Amino acid sequence: MTTGITSILKNILKFITFIGAVVAAVFLLRAFVIEPFVVPTGSMESTIEVGDCILAQKITLETGSDLKPGDIVVFKNPRPRNGVDILVKRVIATSGQTVDLKDGKVYVDGRRLDESYAMGESKPLDAHLSSAPDSYPYTIPDGCIWVMGDNRENSADSRYFGPVEEDSVTGIVFARYFPFDRIGTVS
Repeated sequence: MTTGITSILKNILKFITFIGAVVAAVFLLRAFVIEPFVVPTGSMESTIEVGDCILAQKITLETGSDLKPGDIVVFKNPRPRNGVDILVKRVIATSGQTVDLKDGKVYVDGRRLDESYAMGESKPLDAHLSSAPDSYPYTIPDGCIWVMGDNRENSADSRYFGPVEEDSVTGIVFARYFPFDRIGTVS
């Protein structure tokens, strides 16, 4: 009888240990490797749609690697409102690079970007409505990036809130896992 109870207690202890290990592994994965997000706005349409469930990797950030133009990043909203605490945008330029907006196009360091992913014109926003630069060309300060949504005419981005501190970036988007008909990599 005692052996039966001991066996049951050992099995319960093994089960609790297993559940604890799974919870710890999930926590560590989310903290340092990969994190899921739900896209809160339409600023990245049609690359990423409102409500898409995406995965962002953190390894690049954790190892100290630099963000690069073209990366799609998740970051803390510098001007949170209406419950939107995170944003998803594309890195256009990094520290020391110069951004210019001319004739609805984006230029970085004097070269026009080939942005087949972008919808609409890339025009400066009214300086009176934003905290972004009031004149272009604009040089990105150290430790910052310039981000823009792919849906240029419907995106509150660096043209609105200015450059984003690299420290506010929480991950680099690499995949969409929902909706099921659009599962795959994101670039």
